[in-house]
Amino acid sequence: MPGQLQDARVLIVTSNTGVEHDELVVPRDRLRQRGARVIHAAEHDAPVRTYHHDLEPDEEIRPDTTLDAVDPSEVDLLIVPGGTVNADRLRANDYARRLVRAAAGAWKPIAAVCHGPWLLVDAGVLPGKRLTSYPTLSTDIRNARGEWVDRPVVRDDSDGWTLITSRRPADLPDFVDAITRELTD
Repeated sequence: MPGQLQDARVLIVTSNTGVEHDELVVPRDRLRQRGARVIHAAEHDAPVRTYHHDLEPDEEIRPDTTLDAVDPSEVDLLIVPGGTVNADRLRANDYARRLVRAAAGAWKPIAAVCHGPWLLVDAGVLPGKRLTSYPTLSTDIRNARGEWVDRPVVRDDSDGWTLITSRRPADLPDFVDAITRELTD
């Protein structure tokens, strides 16, 4: 597996607080181990506070850049981690919504886990898409005209762009493998 994603350019977007630790670190580290160039962009040029299960503080992680400095044309795949506060802040961020719309509009894959699909709801890219998330988002996804299903990982390539989603940290191995398959196909 090392080196199989040699030329892949992956962008992970977060706010600066409330990020679910494993949903940021596991995809970042595993994709880097597989050879991808992974960039982490946050709202501000300041450390990102991560948590376990939304309540237990974990480490602070320094992002590589800020959301407003990212050129979406230089990205092959966009990842949106969860964390309730993170996702709620991202869904209100103009730059984050623009990045999602730019990726979908350029037919680039987007991957979101847990509460991450909240950003996709507010970016308006879910009509007709089948996806999963943390179960409490199911009503929001249906209201955004998406089809919510309860599976560890869901891949939907309708409308010309691929959406990969997972429910929670326990699904991360399947989530990262689905991203890897997408980038190697």
